[in-house]
Amino acid sequence: MKSKKSWREKLADSKDLPKVVTITEKMSKRWGRGTIVIPAPKEVDEIMKKVPKGKLTTINDIRRILAKRHRATIGCPITTGIFAMIATNVAVEEANKGKKKITPYWRTLKTGGELNSKYPGGINNQKKRLELEGHKVIQKGKKYLVENYEKYLVKC
Repeated sequence: MKSKKSWREKLADSKDLPKVVTITEKMSKRWGRGTIVIPAPKEVDEIMKKVPKGKLTTINDIRRILAKRHRATIGCPITTGIFAMIATNVAVEEANKGKKKITPYWRTLKTGGELNSKYPGGINNQKKRLELEGHKVIQKGKKYLVENYEKYLVKC
């Protein structure tokens, strides 16, 4: 029986990625025509690592960086999100082993500056980490957002 891969192994397993493919007819209804880049997991982690203290990025910003890097029309929203979660879990594994310099996943927000409830520790952990870096987190309905998050986005 095969043992389950660690988050670190998943991050390192690029398979045949990155690759740029033509947007299918079915996908074109939502994403338009052109090409889509399916990134390698390490690429997503590398972009997340570059966000300095006090600054922010969003999954959509990461997708734009990937599309530009690979001369594609768009970055894949599904794999980019999955690979961001892998990077997040690697960071938690490393922190649990005592490593201090980890991927600052809490600085990567969802669309519109929304906190990600699926990150380890949920909203409370991400909120606490962001507030320690000087951000104000506000609640709007069921969502938690970084107030004026646009002012803090990394310029890419």
